[in-house]
Amino acid sequence: MRLGVLDVGSNTVHLLVVDARAGAPPIPEASDKAVLRLMRYLTADGAINDEGVDAILAAVTNAAAVARRLGVEELLPFATSALREAANGPAVLELIKERTGVDLLVLSGEDEARLTFLAVRRWYGWSAENILVFDIGGGSLEISSGANENPEVALSIPLGAGRSTLNFLHHDPPLDDEVRSLRAHASELLATAVGEFTGLPAPHHVVGSSKTIRSLARLAGSTQDGVGSADRMMLRRSQLEDWVPRLARIPADARPALPGITVDRTFQIVAGGIVLTEAMAAFGVRELEVSPWAMREGIILRYLDRLG
Repeated sequence: MRLGVLDVGSNTVHLLVVDARAGAPPIPEASDKAVLRLMRYLTADGAINDEGVDAILAAVTNAAAVARRLGVEELLPFATSALREAANGPAVLELIKERTGVDLLVLSGEDEARLTFLAVRRWYGWSAENILVFDIGGGSLEISSGANENPEVALSIPLGAGRSTLNFLHHDPPLDDEVRSLRAHASELLATAVGEFTGLPAPHHVVGSSKTIRSLARLAGSTQDGVGSADRMMLRRSQLEDWVPRLARIPADARPALPGITVDRTFQIVAGGIVLTEAMAAFGVRELEVSPWAMREGIILRYLDRLG
């Protein structure tokens, strides 16, 4: 069947169309994306302003039209931290439903972590045993770990790349003291998070997912030799520590000239790199593998499981 996953996130409104059936991997057929960077539309009291609401409505309206045109049989629409945390989030969700007919499911941070973990587990299989997963979104960082499809621990931390940029990196390119402040803030939050994983077995695989991590891996990472190596990107902490300070000295509009850095991520890639570096340091991780599957695939897999 043809499914559409509509992800209304902090940075983009992204429609992924796949052909899927139970027992088989979803096959991507089309993708449509609008770059919103919703954090820039927040008012002082944490509400999304009128311009931001209009931008969301236009993007969701367009995505719904694309889904219909492509013959999507079931649309799975969801929203993450930007709408979840906005002061006027419930009113915006109701307006989206009224104007577009799209009823967005608002995921909790723990939902995001668990769905991403499910996707990574299915990609790597049972032989991967214990997995530790990092996923950096626009508003939050999700960390999960376990040996089954449902992780033993699933955390969401307010260290998303967009949020961190907005709160700490006020200049373009950022000032050195802004970078240091973000590092210190991330390190403090992550030191607390590590305690939640105390007592779990050491991971056999440490995996990063999300567009931010894939972008950083294409810029600074490497691939493993062998069959399917294009899908087996690796990223070392030492490579991040080398590249992130260099990225921080380049203006945002010049970063897309670098490998892996796309226009939709250029403003927040430095913050994403800082957060990932600090997360790897906090958990004692020197190298991680990069999963091509993340939360959207987790949404699809859970839907197919429930059909079965």
